Amino acid sequence: MEKRISGHTGLMGLFGTPVGHSGSPAMYNFAFQHDGLDYAYLAFDVNVDEMAKTFEAIKLFNMRGGNFTMPCKNIAAELVDKLSPAAEIIGACNVFVNDDGVITGHITDGVGFVKNLELSGFNVKGKKTVVLGAGGAATAIQVQLALDGAQEVKIFNIKDDFYARAEGTKAKLAEKCPECLVTVDDLADSAKLADAINNCDIVINATIMGMKPHQDVTLVDKSLFRKDLVVADTVYSPEKTKMIVEAEEAGCKAIGGKGMLLQQGVVNYDLFVGKEFPTADYEAFQAEQAK
Repeated sequence: MEKRISGHTGLMGLFGTPVGHSGSPAMYNFAFQHDGLDYAYLAFDVNVDEMAKTFEAIKLFNMRGGNFTMPCKNIAAELVDKLSPAAEIIGACNVFVNDDGVITGHITDGVGFVKNLELSGFNVKGKKTVVLGAGGAATAIQVQLALDGAQEVKIFNIKDDFYARAEGTKAKLAEKCPECLVTVDDLADSAKLADAINNCDIVINATIMGMKPHQDVTLVDKSLFRKDLVVADTVYSPEKTKMIVEAEEAGCKAIGGKGMLLQQGVVNYDLFVGKEFPTADYEAFQAEQAK
């Protein structure tokens, strides 16, 4: 497909670190070309302490929209002008839209993740879930699971700054979704983690473990996998993490993060340009590229 940049081309982008592995530029640039839209989407490697300057650049260059990834989703929520209701509850945003200099932050991680589960044949309503991690994406997933009727959301995270955030999420969900049992425990407590996984319907990795340079790391011992367990990852590069490979070997229903990215993209694209993402054409394009 012809690629073109003009003097009027609008800029969109992804901000976070690492971003070199990201599939977002290819996905959105395909859609822009497919729909004849004069935009270009790039990836910018920035860290938390560079986000204030990043927002100055977003406004200076009049960027229409873009995305935030780890570890910048929480600081982004503090720097936008407005937050969507869900982003305000979560305290993080992964999407921004610039309307005449007013930047609104949205969160679509949870929606994309749950939609990908549904397309893979798993409905979260009434299910017991274990979520590893408490960063921006993890929190969005936890909130969406509760909003969509999960029976339990058991959060495990290391005792870092995000642990307190997880406890805050628990408190908010106790108010917003009292029918959902939410707990927070230390990821280092292997006995408690094992017990939770042994008694859940789905375990979800929402950390960077499994992503380069941690591609040889999994947070779930393969001895805990059983055939009736669903195992899902938010990491999409590599397409199959060590956790997903070991889950498949154990006969689990294993769901990688690639579909989550695509379903997020569908929602994000509508926010950016008000159009339906060309999902079928993009999947055909991906299949052709993989040959």
